[in-house]
Amino acid sequence: MAPVALSEYLNTIRHNLRLGNVAESEILRELRSHIEDKLEELKTKGLSEDEATKACLKVMGSAKSVARQLYEAHSQGTWKQTLLAATPHLLFALLFALSWWPVIGWLLLVLTMIFGVAIYGWWRKRPTWYFSWLGYSLLPVVLAGLAIFYLPHGWSWIAIIIYIPLAAVIVYHITVQTIKRDWLYSSLMLMPVPIAAAWFLVIGHDWHLGIDYLSYFGPWIGLSFLIMALSVAFFIRLRQRVLKMAMLLISAFLTLSLVLYYAQGRLGLTVFIILLALILGLFITPAILEHRIKRNQP
Repeated sequence: MAPVALSEYLNTIRHNLRLGNVAESEILRELRSHIEDKLEELKTKGLSEDEATKACLKVMGSAKSVARQLYEAHSQGTWKQTLLAATPHLLFALLFALSWWPVIGWLLLVLTMIFGVAIYGWWRKRPTWYFSWLGYSLLPVVLAGLAIFYLPHGWSWIAIIIYIPLAAVIVYHITVQTIKRDWLYSSLMLMPVPIAAAWFLVIGHDWHLGIDYLSYFGPWIGLSFLIMALSVAFFIRLRQRVLKMAMLLISAFLTLSLVLYYAQGRLGLTVFIILLALILGLFITPAILEHRIKRNQP
């Protein structure tokens, strides 16, 4: 009975720890060793194994409370991780602030770098800094979907029929894999999507006016990416989950408000409400999916 109770206690901690498989394994190994030493100490005082287990786990506190304390003790990223996580946002901020985005060479260089780092991060078992890069690797998929609506009428329907199922499968698969680590990282990963979509919709109708006119929005687009870079830096350095969540929400709403202000009427109220709903969905949906995934786990 005692080993079963201990295993269930540690499994509950694992399911609520959200620190990544490598860190979780090391922390749980140390925690198990500490509990087992305490059990041996209690059994030398005359307690049975069941009594010692109950007494030890009672002193430890609830598994969820212990998981929260361990999370706050180990969730703060290093300054190196912070810089790496903010880098893709900074790259896009520079790309637009310096008006390099119309130069296909610079754009391809940045996208190639992002795809390369995202693949490297996946291979390195998805460290904390990796999720920002992964989010930008999804942007071409999202922007290609928005570009469909600017195709001639007949072609747009054909493209939608082909594109939507394929894009949905790609985004869903990557999002689920991220949620298995932590639903907050899924929200972090998807944070650039509504902002990039908003700017695309703002300038999409004015492509015909030329690059010089569209470059007017460059500094403000760069500023929106800079805001996201700062929010990601705070996200990585904060310890409490509620503060991490608040940071992402505040950043998303602030950046979308910036887009609305400089859109000068190009972004209608209906579209703005849809984008707000999308931002909220990026937080609510991953949390629901994580709950369902963990509920189905043994």
